[in-house]
Amino acid sequence: MKYIRDEKGIKLLGKRIRELRKKQKISQVQLAFEAGIPQKQVSRIERGDINTGVSTIFAIANALDVHPKELFDF
Repeated sequence: MKYIRDEKGIKLLGKRIRELRKKQKISQVQLAFEAGIPQKQVSRIERGDINTGVSTIFAIANALDVHPKELFDF
């Protein structure tokens, strides 16, 4: 079984999360708190350093008060 990692998609997802967070004028610390994840994880996701899981994506969408599909609108 081959591990699949879409670098471009991961970077675009991170950029989109950052855009939505900044549009709402909230910090990474606040987003992390609301999503129940560490701030360093938010930073790594926004930079595209990690391929985050589905549960984390749903938690971030919930914290940003957006539908999860909006995170993939890039």
